[in-house]
Amino acid sequence: MEDTNVVKSKDGTIAVASAFAGHQEAVQDRDHKFLTKAVDEAYKGVENGDGGPFGAVVVQNDEVVVSCHNMVLHHTDPTAHAEVTAIREACKKLNRIELSDCEIYASCEPCPMCFGAIHLSRIKRLVYGAKAEAAIAIGFDDFIADALRGTGVYQKANLEIKKADGTEALIAEQVFEKTKAKFSMY
Repeated sequence: MEDTNVVKSKDGTIAVASAFAGHQEAVQDRDHKFLTKAVDEAYKGVENGDGGPFGAVVVQNDEVVVSCHNMVLHHTDPTAHAEVTAIREACKKLNRIELSDCEIYASCEPCPMCFGAIHLSRIKRLVYGAKAEAAIAIGFDDFIADALRGTGVYQKANLEIKKADGTEALIAEQVFEKTKAKFSMY
């Protein structure tokens, strides 16, 4: 039997670091394979004139479900980022809205919108290549985690943000209470 790397934490729990010799290398090789496919998609998107240099691959059971790239220019849609496009296509292909048995490989660190889509789709694992700063360095400004609060390092939002109050807020909040019995997410 192969050696197993066991780590015991302060609270007494035990974690198995690898089930067999070479496990970490196998994971790295697998990640490299799928991340390379995402990067290839990024190049493809630019070459086709579809959008910026971003690619994403959704994987289920070591098989590629979809491989997509940024489609912002092609679809004239600012939300058609590679990750969002890949999630949309994977959901259509698998005929469901949750991807909890899938992983996503992205050529670049996801922006907040894409991270939100990854979170909402219940994807179990995200692997990304380049840091956001690589995209910011060539002019992309989609990395707006703090922009809405006005504390962004790279940009500040140029829009007024106001939460409704009074009757408008009450009507908007009531939709959740009035429809909860008719709608189930999962």
